[in-house]
Amino acid sequence: MSSLSIDITPHWIGGQPVAGSGATIDVVNPADGSIVGKVPAGTAGDIDRAVGAAQSALADWVDRPPAERIAIVREISVGLRERAGEIAESITAEMGSPISFSRTAQAGLPIRSLSASADAAEQFQWTEQIGNSLVIREPFGVVGAITPWNYPLHQIVAKVAPALLAGNTVVLKPSEIAPRNATILAEVAQGAGLPAGALNVVHGIGPVVGEAIAAHRDVQMVSFTGSTRAGKSVSVVAGDTVKRVSLELGGKSANIILEDADMSKAVVLGLGSAWTNGGQTCTAWTRMLVPSTRHDEILEQLVAVAAEYQVGDPNDEDTRIGPLASSAQGERVRRYIALGIAAGATLALGGDGPVGGLGNGAFVQPTIFGDVAPEALIAQDEIFGPVLSVIPYDTEEQAIDIANNSIYGLSGAVFGEAEHALAVAKRMRTGQVYVNGGQFNTAAPFGGYKQSGNGRELGRFGLEEFLEVKAIQR
Repeated sequence: MSSLSIDITPHWIGGQPVAGSGATIDVVNPADGSIVGKVPAGTAGDIDRAVGAAQSALADWVDRPPAERIAIVREISVGLRERAGEIAESITAEMGSPISFSRTAQAGLPIRSLSASADAAEQFQWTEQIGNSLVIREPFGVVGAITPWNYPLHQIVAKVAPALLAGNTVVLKPSEIAPRNATILAEVAQGAGLPAGALNVVHGIGPVVGEAIAAHRDVQMVSFTGSTRAGKSVSVVAGDTVKRVSLELGGKSANIILEDADMSKAVVLGLGSAWTNGGQTCTAWTRMLVPSTRHDEILEQLVAVAAEYQVGDPNDEDTRIGPLASSAQGERVRRYIALGIAAGATLALGGDGPVGGLGNGAFVQPTIFGDVAPEALIAQDEIFGPVLSVIPYDTEEQAIDIANNSIYGLSGAVFGEAEHALAVAKRMRTGQVYVNGGQFNTAAPFGGYKQSGNGRELGRFGLEEFLEVKAIQR
């Protein structure tokens, strides 16, 4: 299904493409199982070289005034816009996002995020006077960034842009599942005037390359996005050098639909969130909490709206749900669907069987469960696929309790009369809440409570994450 040629995407170290040691990792198109590229299987030695390059570039980059760093980041945004078509095509081929979504979100969102980060840096208060103290914000030094495959370039930019704006240099390990966009970014950044070594890319697997970044004594901070399990591992490894660790981890977000909600709007937007990017979104509202008296009615509406979601070839302009990112991810999601059926939830749509007519790709039937118990596995575990659990509640207090009864706290939503919904949103223990379909804001803080992580990304809060704070008393 992909026209991309098979080639080896090299590391990017010290401003140059660098071949690996010989071993490679296949990049597989999940729509048909074909190999669309390869990346080097990076080693701890590759990380050593990348950290060395980042250290060599640090003094020059730190000395650049903020205005110059901001100008380069803005130029990177321009360069990514010029290569947006290539970025969208590569992400669709590598992890299966429908091409229309890849253009608008996978390629478009990082461009907007870069501009928002530059805006935040322009308005940022780098120093301030507090009594007799001069408070200075300064970079850590070399920052390690470890990023996932579901929104590969957006997650990279959310770390790399503020880290660079703050004056740090970066060693990045992108996902080996969707790697090409990281090299495009490195090429664009160099063309925009970023000094060689300020951004380095090392490909490979997490237990080798990611662990080498987290353990490296000359990496002063690690920013990680991925599963809660992997984030815990990064924290343990990084703890030996007591470096700063920022984690953006999993989610199991609740969407509370109140009695006074616009039900049609809540259903359309709620299903859209749960199934966007094939459900492979950490902020997806995968638990829909509905008044028990409206449960059956809402379930029927969900099934009707679901008919608009075409599953198919991700290169087809009409496809809204493509394959999951890998065959392993597809198998994992199907196992959860089977568990939901076995637990007695009402299967309103979908199931754990194959999707007909789509060959051997990593396709999963978009699935809706009704009458889901709040403590059921499908209501507690992050499935990361197009699976929505509809959970009935009897009282508003019960709905809030159900929403907060999770190890996660990344996102959530409330639909209802505006002030009523806002009051409920304030009681949810989660990092972001969307009221009546509020829009994503690249300048607002992004991050979670509980086992969804710590720290914040995007805008001013994201910039602060990559800065040390010094107080000089005089």
